[in-house]
Amino acid sequence: MEYMSVDPKGTAGGLLCIWDPAVFQLSGYCCNRRYILLSGSLYNSFECVLINIYAPNDICARSSLWADILKLKDHFPAPWCMGGDFNEIRHIGERVGCSRRDRGMHHFNEFIGKCELNDLPLHGRKYTWCNAQESEKWSRIDRILLGPEWLINFRMKLWGLPRLISDHCPLLMMEDERDWGPRPFSSLVTGWASYILVQKLKHLKLALKKWNVEVFGNVSSELKVFEEELHAIDILAEERPLTQVELARRRVVRGKMWKLHRMVE
Repeated sequence: MEYMSVDPKGTAGGLLCIWDPAVFQLSGYCCNRRYILLSGSLYNSFECVLINIYAPNDICARSSLWADILKLKDHFPAPWCMGGDFNEIRHIGERVGCSRRDRGMHHFNEFIGKCELNDLPLHGRKYTWCNAQESEKWSRIDRILLGPEWLINFRMKLWGLPRLISDHCPLLMMEDERDWGPRPFSSLVTGWASYILVQKLKHLKLALKKWNVEVFGNVSSELKVFEEELHAIDILAEERPLTQVELARRRVVRGKMWKLHRMVE
């Protein structure tokens, strides 16, 4: 695996891109504190640009970022796929319990239009961010924007996954089954140091699975139950305010999940 990262500043920010070089072949890049741009090809057949973005909270700083990114189109003309935390909504229906910011929405929509990008619809939930207090504020500030060539060549769908630890929910973009033809593979050579390391890691994985079941009663299964319950409460909170009982249960579930995560660290 290969990666590129941008260090956080204080307690906020930070970006990380990880990719399999057998899937994505990197040919160029550009990055700063607010984005990582990777230029390359998928399976040596589809030239593209991938952008991981973290936009600032300040409206003026965001507008400046939009202008800077727009300038990159001339240097990286391949089809764009840009995703991350844009810290802005496109219309008022993407926000509940938050202040209205028409100017920011206008600048954001104008930026998307100039980049000639398409906003991929979100499946599974309405919003991607929730305030960490009593679930009173919701926004869809995380999204993925695709150039038209992506829509022609792929059948992409975007899913909002359960919001477990962060106040943002993870996004998963995936495609219907696609035949890419023969895929690259590598064979292990007996006796190489890398082969020995892989075998040891496999044995360690089996031992940890056994330890997990025998000592902690399968922590992963217990975590999955609480994750599903927390996700169900989140979906309910997107539709209506939670009752005091539901809020209390949400706090209990989060507390139990925190303890289970500490056990496996």
